[in-house]
Amino acid sequence: MNPKGYFALILHAHLPFVRHPEHERFLEEDWFFEALTETYLPLLDVFEGLAKSGIHFRVTMSLTPPLLSMMTDPLLQSRYVRYLDERLQALEGERRRTAGDPYFHPVVEFYTHHYERLRQRFVEQDRHDVTQAFRRLMEAGHLELITCAATHGYLPLLSVNPESLYAQLSMAVRTHQRILGRRPRGIWLPECGYTPGVDRLLKEFGIDFFILDSHGLLNADPRPKYGVHRPIRTPGGPAAFGRDYESSKQVWSADEGYPGDPAYRDFYRDAGFDVHEPHIEALHHAGVPTFTGLKYHRITGKTDWKEPYHPGWARERAAEHAGHFMFNRQRQVEWLTSILDRPPVIVAPYDAELFGHWWFEGPQWIDFLLRKIAFDQNDVKTITPSEYIDRFGDLQPASPPECSWGAGGFHEVWLNGANDWIYPYLHDGAKRMSGLVRRFQHADGRLRWVLDQASRELLLAQSSDWAFIMKTGTSVDYAVRRFKTHIHRFDRLANMIERDNYDEGYLNAIASRDTIFPDIDYRVFQARPHL
Repeated sequence: MNPKGYFALILHAHLPFVRHPEHERFLEEDWFFEALTETYLPLLDVFEGLAKSGIHFRVTMSLTPPLLSMMTDPLLQSRYVRYLDERLQALEGERRRTAGDPYFHPVVEFYTHHYERLRQRFVEQDRHDVTQAFRRLMEAGHLELITCAATHGYLPLLSVNPESLYAQLSMAVRTHQRILGRRPRGIWLPECGYTPGVDRLLKEFGIDFFILDSHGLLNADPRPKYGVHRPIRTPGGPAAFGRDYESSKQVWSADEGYPGDPAYRDFYRDAGFDVHEPHIEALHHAGVPTFTGLKYHRITGKTDWKEPYHPGWARERAAEHAGHFMFNRQRQVEWLTSILDRPPVIVAPYDAELFGHWWFEGPQWIDFLLRKIAFDQNDVKTITPSEYIDRFGDLQPASPPECSWGAGGFHEVWLNGANDWIYPYLHDGAKRMSGLVRRFQHADGRLRWVLDQASRELLLAQSSDWAFIMKTGTSVDYAVRRFKTHIHRFDRLANMIERDNYDEGYLNAIASRDTIFPDIDYRVFQARPHL
Protein backbone atom coordinates (compact mmCIF):
# COMPACT_ATOMS: atom_id res chain seq x y z
CA MET A 1 0.00 0.00 0.00
CA ASN A 2 1.45 3.34 -1.07
CA PRO A 3 1.61 6.01 1.65
CA LYS A 4 -0.09 9.36 1.31
CA GLY A 5 3.16 11.16 2.06
CA TYR A 6 6.76 10.82 3.17
CA PHE A 7 8.84 12.00 6.11
CA ALA A 8 12.55 12.73 5.60
CA LEU A 9 14.46 12.97 8.87
CA ILE A 10 17.86 14.56 8.20
CA LEU A 11 20.52 14.84 10.92
CA HIS A 12 23.57 17.05 10.44
CA ALA A 13 26.50 15.69 12.47
CA HIS A 14 29.45 18.07 12.62
CA LEU A 15 32.25 19.28 14.88
CA PRO A 16 35.36 21.29 14.02
CA PHE A 17 38.61 19.36 13.75
CA VAL A 18 40.08 19.58 17.27
CA ARG A 19 43.20 17.52 17.93
CA HIS A 20 46.07 18.61 20.17
CA PRO A 21 48.78 15.95 20.53
CA GLU A 22 51.12 18.63 21.91
CA HIS A 23 49.08 18.58 25.14
CA GLU A 24 48.35 15.62 27.39
CA ARG A 25 44.83 16.98 27.90
CA PHE A 26 42.94 19.63 26.02
CA LEU A 27 39.55 21.00 27.07
CA GLU A 28 38.11 21.49 23.58
CA GLU A 29 38.73 17.84 22.70
CA ASP A 30 35.88 17.15 25.12
CA TRP A 31 33.49 18.56 22.48
CA PHE A 32 34.11 15.41 20.47
CA PHE A 33 34.02 13.07 23.45
CA GLU A 34 30.73 14.56 24.69
CA ALA A 35 29.16 14.19 21.25
CA LEU A 36 30.27 10.56 21.00
CA THR A 37 28.88 9.84 24.46
CA GLU A 38 25.58 11.65 24.20
CA THR A 39 24.74 11.68 20.48
CA TYR A 40 26.64 9.43 18.06
CA LEU A 41 26.85 6.22 20.10
CA PRO A 42 23.24 6.49 21.39
CA LEU A 43 22.00 7.09 17.83
CA LEU A 44 23.90 4.04 16.64
CA ASP A 45 22.27 2.00 19.40
CA VAL A 46 18.85 3.23 18.26
CA PHE A 47 19.46 2.52 14.57
CA GLU A 48 20.97 -0.89 15.20
CA GLY A 49 18.12 -1.79 17.57
CA LEU A 50 15.57 -0.87 14.92
CA ALA A 51 17.41 -2.91 12.30
CA LYS A 52 17.68 -5.90 14.64
CA SER A 53 13.90 -5.70 15.22
CA GLY A 54 13.33 -5.89 11.47
CA ILE A 55 11.83 -2.41 11.30
CA HIS A 56 11.93 -0.60 7.98
CA PHE A 57 13.25 2.92 8.43
CA ARG A 58 15.16 5.45 6.37
CA VAL A 59 17.16 8.30 7.90
CA THR A 60 19.56 10.69 6.22
CA MET A 61 22.64 11.77 8.13
CA SER A 62 25.57 13.97 7.22
CA LEU A 63 28.93 13.00 8.68
CA THR A 64 31.22 15.91 7.93
CA PRO A 65 34.87 15.35 6.91
CA PRO A 66 36.28 16.81 10.16
CA LEU A 67 34.01 14.53 12.19
CA LEU A 68 34.92 11.46 10.13
CA SER A 69 38.58 12.37 10.50
CA MET A 70 38.31 12.58 14.30
CA MET A 71 36.32 9.35 14.49
CA THR A 72 39.15 7.51 12.72
CA ASP A 73 42.07 9.20 14.52
CA PRO A 74 43.97 6.75 16.82
CA LEU A 75 45.02 9.46 19.28
CA LEU A 76 41.47 10.71 19.82
CA GLN A 77 40.16 7.15 19.96
CA SER A 78 42.53 6.30 22.82
CA ARG A 79 41.78 9.57 24.61
CA TYR A 80 38.07 8.83 24.40
CA VAL A 81 38.57 5.53 26.24
CA ARG A 82 40.41 7.50 28.92
CA TYR A 83 37.50 9.96 29.03
CA LEU A 84 35.05 7.12 29.69
CA ASP A 85 37.31 5.47 32.27
CA GLU A 86 37.68 8.73 34.19
CA ARG A 87 33.91 9.13 34.41
CA LEU A 88 33.41 5.55 35.51
CA GLN A 89 36.00 6.12 38.23
CA ALA A 90 34.21 9.30 39.31
CA LEU A 91 30.91 7.42 39.38
CA GLU A 92 32.38 4.95 41.85
CA GLY A 93 32.92 7.87 44.19
CA GLU A 94 29.42 9.14 43.47
CA ARG A 95 27.91 5.76 44.30
CA ARG A 96 29.55 5.92 47.72
CA ARG A 97 28.55 9.56 48.24
CA THR A 98 24.90 9.00 47.38
CA ALA A 99 24.48 5.61 49.03
CA GLY A 100 21.20 5.68 50.92
CA ASP A 101 19.93 8.74 49.03
CA PRO A 102 16.62 7.62 47.46
CA TYR A 103 16.54 10.58 45.06
CA PHE A 104 20.01 10.79 43.56
CA HIS A 105 21.50 7.32 44.03
CA PRO A 106 19.24 5.81 41.32
CA VAL A 107 20.44 8.51 38.90
CA VAL A 108 24.07 7.67 39.70
CA GLU A 109 23.31 3.98 39.10
CA PHE A 110 21.69 4.91 35.78
CA TYR A 111 24.83 6.77 34.65
CA THR A 112 27.09 3.93 35.82
CA HIS A 113 25.25 1.43 33.62
CA HIS A 114 25.11 3.97 30.79
CA TYR A 115 28.86 4.60 30.74
CA GLU A 116 29.68 0.91 31.18
CA ARG A 117 27.53 0.15 28.15
CA LEU A 118 29.17 2.91 26.09
CA ARG A 119 32.65 1.70 26.94
CA GLN A 120 31.81 -1.89 26.12
CA ARG A 121 30.32 -0.82 22.82
CA PHE A 122 33.16 1.48 21.77
CA VAL A 123 36.01 -0.86 22.74
CA GLU A 124 34.62 -4.32 22.01
CA GLN A 125 31.91 -3.78 19.40
CA ASP A 126 33.21 -0.81 17.42
CA ARG A 127 36.92 -1.54 17.99
CA HIS A 128 37.35 2.23 18.54
CA ASP A 129 36.08 3.15 15.04
CA VAL A 130 32.38 4.09 14.93
CA THR A 131 32.49 5.02 11.23
CA GLN A 132 32.22 1.34 10.35
CA ALA A 133 28.97 1.01 12.29
CA PHE A 134 27.53 3.91 10.30
CA ARG A 135 28.85 2.31 7.13
CA ARG A 136 27.13 -1.01 7.89
CA LEU A 137 23.81 0.76 8.44
CA MET A 138 24.30 2.58 5.14
CA GLU A 139 25.09 -0.64 3.27
CA ALA A 140 22.05 -2.33 4.85
CA GLY A 141 19.83 0.40 3.37
CA HIS A 142 18.78 2.09 6.61
CA LEU A 143 20.94 5.24 6.53
CA GLU A 144 21.79 7.54 3.68
CA LEU A 145 25.09 9.15 4.59
CA ILE A 146 25.77 12.48 2.92
CA THR A 147 28.72 14.83 3.04
CA CYS A 148 29.41 18.46 3.81
CA ALA A 149 32.16 20.89 2.79
CA ALA A 150 35.68 19.74 3.71
CA THR A 151 36.04 21.88 6.84
CA HIS A 152 32.48 23.24 6.99
CA GLY A 153 33.56 26.38 5.17
CA TYR A 154 30.72 28.86 4.72
CA LEU A 155 30.50 28.74 0.93
CA PRO A 156 28.71 32.05 0.16
CA LEU A 157 31.51 34.05 1.82
CA LEU A 158 34.26 31.91 0.29
CA SER A 159 32.84 32.21 -3.23
CA VAL A 160 34.96 35.33 -3.86
CA ASN A 161 37.57 32.68 -4.71
CA PRO A 162 35.88 29.87 -6.68
CA GLU A 163 38.96 27.71 -6.12
CA SER A 164 38.09 27.64 -2.41
CA LEU A 165 34.67 26.18 -3.18
CA TYR A 166 36.21 23.59 -5.46
CA ALA A 167 38.76 22.63 -2.78
CA GLN A 168 36.08 22.39 -0.08
CA LEU A 169 33.87 20.15 -2.22
CA SER A 170 36.66 18.06 -3.71
CA MET A 171 38.15 17.10 -0.34
CA ALA A 172 34.67 16.49 1.07
CA VAL A 173 33.78 13.90 -1.56
CA ARG A 174 37.25 12.34 -1.44
CA THR A 175 37.18 11.97 2.37
CA HIS A 176 33.64 10.56 2.36
CA GLN A 177 34.53 7.93 -0.20
CA ARG A 178 37.84 7.02 1.47
CA ILE A 179 36.30 6.40 4.90
CA LEU A 180 32.77 5.23 4.04
CA GLY A 181 33.49 3.47 0.75
CA ARG A 182 30.88 5.25 -1.35
CA ARG A 183 30.53 8.57 -3.12
CA PRO A 184 27.79 10.71 -1.55
CA ARG A 185 24.70 11.58 -3.52
CA GLY A 186 23.78 14.48 -1.24
CA ILE A 187 25.41 17.29 0.67
CA TRP A 188 24.56 19.40 3.67
CA LEU A 189 25.77 22.83 2.62
CA PRO A 190 27.44 24.30 5.73
CA GLU A 191 24.83 26.32 7.62
CA CYS A 192 22.53 25.59 4.64
CA GLY A 193 24.46 28.44 3.03
CA TYR A 194 23.68 28.64 -0.69
CA THR A 195 24.99 31.00 -3.34
CA PRO A 196 23.80 30.87 -6.97
CA GLY A 197 26.21 28.89 -9.12
CA VAL A 198 27.37 26.47 -6.43
CA ASP A 199 24.78 24.02 -7.78
CA ARG A 200 26.85 23.67 -10.96
CA LEU A 201 29.89 22.72 -8.90
CA LEU A 202 27.84 20.22 -6.91
CA LYS A 203 26.76 18.51 -10.12
CA GLU A 204 30.40 18.29 -11.19
CA PHE A 205 31.07 16.19 -8.08
CA GLY A 206 28.05 13.94 -8.61
CA ILE A 207 25.88 15.58 -5.93
CA ASP A 208 22.18 15.08 -6.63
CA PHE A 209 20.59 17.08 -3.81
CA PHE A 210 21.08 19.55 -0.96
CA ILE A 211 18.98 21.10 1.80
CA LEU A 212 17.78 24.70 2.19
CA ASP A 213 15.92 26.47 4.95
CA SER A 214 12.25 27.18 4.22
CA HIS A 215 12.75 30.68 2.85
CA GLY A 216 15.53 29.49 0.53
CA LEU A 217 13.00 27.39 -1.35
CA LEU A 218 9.95 29.64 -0.99
CA ASN A 219 11.84 32.65 -2.41
CA ALA A 220 13.13 30.76 -5.45
CA ASP A 221 12.42 32.14 -8.92
CA PRO A 222 9.87 31.18 -10.10
CA ARG A 223 8.13 30.60 -6.79
CA PRO A 224 7.68 26.84 -6.21
CA LYS A 225 4.10 25.84 -6.87
CA TYR A 226 3.93 23.43 -3.93
CA GLY A 227 6.11 25.24 -1.41
CA VAL A 228 8.59 23.22 0.61
CA HIS A 229 6.77 19.91 0.24
CA ARG A 230 8.24 19.08 -3.13
CA PRO A 231 11.88 19.73 -4.10
CA ILE A 232 12.88 21.95 -7.01
CA ARG A 233 15.43 21.41 -9.78
CA THR A 234 18.17 24.05 -9.63
CA PRO A 235 19.76 25.48 -12.79
CA GLY A 236 22.91 23.44 -12.23
CA GLY A 237 20.99 20.17 -11.95
CA PRO A 238 20.84 19.06 -8.27
CA ALA A 239 17.53 19.07 -6.43
CA ALA A 240 16.98 21.42 -3.50
CA PHE A 241 14.78 20.31 -0.58
CA GLY A 242 13.25 22.87 1.78
CA ARG A 243 12.86 22.57 5.54
CA ASP A 244 9.29 22.10 6.77
CA TYR A 245 8.72 24.85 9.31
CA GLU A 246 5.89 23.17 11.21
CA SER A 247 7.76 19.95 12.05
CA SER A 248 10.91 21.86 12.91
CA LYS A 249 9.09 24.16 15.31
CA GLN A 250 7.76 21.24 17.34
CA VAL A 251 11.32 20.21 18.15
CA TRP A 252 13.33 23.45 18.03
CA SER A 253 11.00 26.07 19.51
CA ALA A 254 12.03 27.32 22.96
CA ASP A 255 8.37 27.77 23.88
CA GLU A 256 6.65 24.90 22.06
CA GLY A 257 9.46 22.40 21.46
CA TYR A 258 9.59 19.03 23.18
CA PRO A 259 13.10 19.37 24.71
CA GLY A 260 11.87 21.96 27.22
CA ASP A 261 9.49 19.55 28.94
CA PRO A 262 9.89 19.55 32.76
CA ALA A 263 10.48 15.77 32.86
CA TYR A 264 13.55 15.87 30.63
CA ARG A 265 17.13 16.09 31.86
CA ASP A 266 18.43 19.58 32.56
CA PHE A 267 21.50 20.26 30.45
CA TYR A 268 22.98 23.06 32.56
CA ARG A 269 22.95 21.43 36.02
CA ASP A 270 26.10 19.33 36.07
CA ALA A 271 28.01 17.54 38.83
CA GLY A 272 31.12 19.40 37.72
CA PHE A 273 29.65 22.52 39.30
CA ASP A 274 27.30 20.99 41.90
CA VAL A 275 29.53 18.40 43.57
CA HIS A 276 32.68 19.40 45.46
CA GLU A 277 34.41 16.09 46.03
CA PRO A 278 37.89 14.92 44.98
CA HIS A 279 36.55 12.27 42.58
CA ILE A 280 34.56 14.93 40.69
CA GLU A 281 37.28 17.58 40.91
CA ALA A 282 39.58 15.07 39.20
CA LEU A 283 37.51 15.68 36.05
CA HIS A 284 38.21 19.43 36.08
CA HIS A 285 40.59 20.91 33.54
CA ALA A 286 43.59 22.60 35.15
CA GLY A 287 41.54 22.96 38.33
CA VAL A 288 38.72 24.80 36.57
CA PRO A 289 35.22 23.27 36.96
CA THR A 290 33.67 22.15 33.70
CA PHE A 291 30.83 20.00 32.39
CA THR A 292 31.34 16.35 33.22
CA GLY A 293 28.27 14.87 31.53
CA LEU A 294 26.92 13.72 34.92
CA LYS A 295 23.66 15.65 35.24
CA TYR A 296 21.32 14.67 38.07
CA HIS A 297 18.36 17.03 37.67
CA ARG A 298 15.35 17.41 35.43
CA ILE A 299 14.26 20.71 33.92
CA THR A 300 11.40 21.01 36.45
CA GLY A 301 10.54 24.63 35.57
CA LYS A 302 11.92 28.06 34.79
CA THR A 303 13.22 28.76 38.28
CA ASP A 304 16.59 27.69 39.74
CA TRP A 305 14.87 24.96 41.74
CA LYS A 306 15.45 21.61 40.01
CA GLU A 307 14.14 18.22 41.08
CA PRO A 308 16.03 14.92 40.68
CA TYR A 309 16.07 13.36 37.23
CA HIS A 310 13.91 10.27 36.74
CA PRO A 311 14.97 8.37 33.54
CA GLY A 312 11.77 6.30 33.49
CA TRP A 313 9.51 9.34 33.56
CA ALA A 314 11.57 11.00 30.84
CA ARG A 315 11.35 7.90 28.65
CA GLU A 316 7.56 7.84 28.99
CA ARG A 317 7.41 11.49 27.99
CA ALA A 318 9.58 10.83 24.94
CA ALA A 319 7.09 8.15 23.84
CA GLU A 320 4.21 10.59 24.28
CA HIS A 321 5.99 13.28 22.29
CA ALA A 322 6.82 10.83 19.49
CA GLY A 323 3.12 9.94 19.25
CA HIS A 324 2.15 13.60 19.21
CA PHE A 325 4.69 14.36 16.47
CA MET A 326 3.49 11.46 14.32
CA PHE A 327 -0.17 12.44 14.75
CA ASN A 328 0.62 15.95 13.52
CA ARG A 329 2.52 14.64 10.50
CA GLN A 330 -0.48 12.46 9.59
CA ARG A 331 -2.82 15.46 9.74
CA GLN A 332 -0.31 17.51 7.77
CA VAL A 333 -0.05 14.88 5.04
CA GLU A 334 -3.84 14.54 4.83
CA TRP A 335 -4.12 18.25 4.10
CA LEU A 336 -1.20 18.33 1.66
CA THR A 337 -2.50 15.43 -0.42
CA SER A 338 -5.60 17.48 -1.18
CA ILE A 339 -3.54 20.08 -3.08
CA LEU A 340 -0.51 18.17 -4.46
CA ASP A 341 -0.50 15.89 -7.50
CA ARG A 342 1.91 13.44 -5.87
CA PRO A 343 2.82 12.36 -2.32
CA PRO A 344 4.38 15.28 -0.42
CA VAL A 345 7.68 15.01 1.43
CA ILE A 346 8.03 16.60 4.86
CA VAL A 347 11.70 17.46 5.31
CA ALA A 348 12.82 17.75 8.94
CA PRO A 349 16.51 18.70 9.18
CA TYR A 350 18.19 19.14 12.57
CA ASP A 351 21.65 19.39 14.06
CA ALA A 352 22.36 15.83 15.18
CA GLU A 353 23.78 17.08 18.49
CA LEU A 354 20.30 18.24 19.49
CA PHE A 355 19.46 14.57 19.98
CA GLY A 356 21.32 13.38 23.06
CA HIS A 357 23.67 16.25 23.82
CA TRP A 358 21.19 19.11 24.23
CA TRP A 359 18.09 16.93 24.48
CA PHE A 360 19.26 13.84 26.32
CA GLU A 361 16.12 11.87 25.49
CA GLY A 362 16.28 12.82 21.80
CA PRO A 363 17.59 9.43 20.60
CA GLN A 364 14.80 7.70 22.53
CA TRP A 365 12.29 10.03 20.85
CA ILE A 366 13.69 9.06 17.42
CA ASP A 367 13.45 5.38 18.37
CA PHE A 368 9.80 5.70 19.41
CA LEU A 369 8.96 7.82 16.37
CA LEU A 370 10.43 5.42 13.83
CA ARG A 371 8.74 2.45 15.49
CA LYS A 372 5.38 4.24 15.49
CA ILE A 373 5.78 5.20 11.82
CA ALA A 374 6.56 1.57 10.97
CA PHE A 375 3.76 -0.06 12.99
CA ASP A 376 0.98 2.35 13.92
CA GLN A 377 -0.18 3.79 10.60
CA ASN A 378 0.17 3.60 6.81
CA ASP A 379 -0.28 7.25 5.82
CA VAL A 380 3.32 8.39 6.31
CA LYS A 381 6.55 6.49 5.61
CA THR A 382 10.19 7.48 6.00
CA ILE A 383 12.25 8.26 2.91
CA THR A 384 15.58 9.80 1.96
CA PRO A 385 15.93 12.71 -0.48
CA SER A 386 17.68 10.56 -3.08
CA GLU A 387 14.86 7.99 -2.95
CA TYR A 388 12.28 10.74 -3.38
CA ILE A 389 13.90 12.20 -6.49
CA ASP A 390 14.43 8.71 -7.90
CA ARG A 391 10.68 8.09 -7.60
CA PHE A 392 9.44 11.58 -8.45
CA GLY A 393 12.15 13.06 -10.64
CA ASP A 394 9.96 15.45 -12.64
CA LEU A 395 10.71 18.56 -10.57
CA GLN A 396 9.84 22.20 -11.11
CA PRO A 397 12.89 24.19 -12.32
CA ALA A 398 13.65 27.16 -10.09
CA SER A 399 16.60 29.26 -8.93
CA PRO A 400 17.07 29.67 -5.16
CA PRO A 401 18.38 32.99 -3.84
CA GLU A 402 21.50 33.42 -1.75
CA CYS A 403 20.51 32.30 1.74
CA SER A 404 21.32 30.36 4.92
CA TRP A 405 19.52 28.92 7.92
CA GLY A 406 21.21 31.38 10.28
CA ALA A 407 19.51 34.25 12.09
CA GLY A 408 18.02 36.59 9.52
CA GLY A 409 18.27 33.94 6.81
CA PHE A 410 21.37 35.47 5.24
CA HIS A 411 25.04 35.82 6.31
CA GLU A 412 24.97 38.00 9.41
CA VAL A 413 26.01 35.19 11.81
CA TRP A 414 29.23 34.60 9.85
CA LEU A 415 29.88 38.17 8.77
CA ASN A 416 29.58 40.81 11.49
CA GLY A 417 31.66 43.07 13.68
CA ALA A 418 32.95 40.15 15.74
CA ASN A 419 34.42 38.16 12.86
CA ASP A 420 34.55 40.22 9.66
CA TRP A 421 38.32 40.72 10.06
CA ILE A 422 39.04 37.10 9.06
CA TYR A 423 37.84 37.32 5.45
CA PRO A 424 40.62 39.41 3.88
CA TYR A 425 43.07 36.80 5.17
CA LEU A 426 40.99 33.95 3.74
CA HIS A 427 40.55 35.58 0.35
CA ASP A 428 44.21 36.58 0.07
CA GLY A 429 45.25 33.09 1.16
CA ALA A 430 43.13 31.41 -1.52
CA LYS A 431 44.53 33.75 -4.18
CA ARG A 432 48.07 33.01 -3.01
CA MET A 433 47.46 29.25 -2.92
CA SER A 434 46.05 29.19 -6.44
CA GLY A 435 49.10 31.14 -7.57
CA LEU A 436 51.36 28.46 -6.09
CA VAL A 437 49.37 25.80 -7.92
CA ARG A 438 49.87 27.61 -11.24
CA ARG A 439 53.59 27.91 -10.52
CA PHE A 440 54.12 24.31 -9.41
CA GLN A 441 51.81 22.11 -11.47
CA HIS A 442 53.72 18.86 -10.96
CA ALA A 443 55.53 19.09 -7.62
CA ASP A 444 56.93 16.05 -5.86
CA GLY A 445 59.15 15.23 -2.89
CA ARG A 446 59.55 17.86 -0.20
CA LEU A 447 57.96 20.59 -2.31
CA ARG A 448 54.83 18.47 -2.76
CA TRP A 449 54.74 17.82 0.99
CA VAL A 450 54.86 21.52 1.83
CA LEU A 451 52.29 22.45 -0.81
CA ASP A 452 49.92 19.81 0.50
CA GLN A 453 50.37 21.00 4.09
CA ALA A 454 49.80 24.62 3.05
CA SER A 455 46.49 23.70 1.39
CA ARG A 456 45.54 21.70 4.51
CA GLU A 457 46.18 24.73 6.76
CA LEU A 458 44.15 27.01 4.50
CA LEU A 459 41.20 24.62 4.53
CA LEU A 460 41.33 24.47 8.34
CA ALA A 461 41.38 28.28 8.52
CA GLN A 462 38.26 28.35 6.30
CA SER A 463 36.12 26.48 8.84
CA SER A 464 32.89 28.37 9.53
CA ASP A 465 33.12 27.24 13.16
CA TRP A 466 35.65 29.94 14.04
CA ALA A 467 33.43 32.77 12.78
CA PHE A 468 30.38 31.20 14.42
CA ILE A 469 32.08 30.93 17.82
CA MET A 470 33.35 34.50 17.61
CA LYS A 471 29.78 35.66 17.00
CA THR A 472 28.11 33.56 19.72
CA GLY A 473 30.73 34.44 22.35
CA THR A 474 31.54 30.90 23.50
CA SER A 475 35.23 29.83 23.53
CA VAL A 476 36.11 32.97 21.59
CA ASP A 477 39.78 32.90 22.59
CA TYR A 478 40.12 29.38 21.26
CA ALA A 479 38.40 30.21 17.96
CA VAL A 480 40.56 33.30 17.40
CA ARG A 481 43.68 31.34 18.27
CA ARG A 482 42.80 28.51 15.92
CA PHE A 483 42.10 30.85 13.02
CA LYS A 484 45.29 32.82 13.55
CA THR A 485 47.31 29.62 13.99
CA HIS A 486 46.22 28.13 10.66
CA ILE A 487 46.62 31.39 8.74
CA HIS A 488 50.08 31.87 10.25
CA ARG A 489 51.07 28.32 9.37
CA PHE A 490 49.81 28.78 5.83
CA ASP A 491 51.76 32.03 5.41
CA ARG A 492 54.94 30.51 6.80
CA LEU A 493 54.68 27.48 4.51
CA ALA A 494 53.94 29.67 1.50
CA ASN A 495 57.02 31.78 2.34
CA MET A 496 59.16 28.64 2.48
CA ILE A 497 57.96 27.60 -0.97
CA GLU A 498 58.43 31.02 -2.54
CA ARG A 499 61.93 31.41 -1.04
CA ASP A 500 62.94 27.77 -1.49
CA ASN A 501 64.09 27.76 2.14
CA TYR A 502 62.60 25.01 4.31
CA ASP A 503 62.46 24.50 8.07
CA GLU A 504 62.25 20.72 8.46
CA GLY A 505 61.62 20.85 12.20
CA TYR A 506 58.67 23.18 11.77
CA LEU A 507 57.27 21.06 8.95
CA ASN A 508 57.40 17.90 11.03
CA ALA A 509 55.80 19.62 14.02
CA ILE A 510 52.73 20.95 12.22
CA ALA A 511 52.34 17.85 10.06
CA SER A 512 52.04 15.78 13.25
CA ARG A 513 49.33 18.11 14.61
CA ASP A 514 47.14 18.89 11.60
CA THR A 515 46.67 15.39 10.22
CA ILE A 516 43.31 15.84 8.52
CA PHE A 517 43.07 14.87 4.81
CA PRO A 518 46.05 12.48 4.50
CA ASP A 519 45.28 12.09 0.78
CA ILE A 520 45.09 15.80 -0.02
CA ASP A 521 46.31 17.09 -3.37
CA TYR A 522 47.29 20.77 -3.28
CA ARG A 523 45.96 21.15 -6.84
CA VAL A 524 42.41 21.25 -5.48
CA PHE A 525 43.11 25.00 -5.26
CA GLN A 526 43.51 25.19 -9.04
CA ALA A 527 42.16 28.53 -10.29
CA ARG A 528 38.52 28.20 -11.39
CA PRO A 529 36.18 30.36 -13.47
CA HIS A 530 33.77 32.48 -11.47
CA LEU A 531 30.40 30.99 -10.61
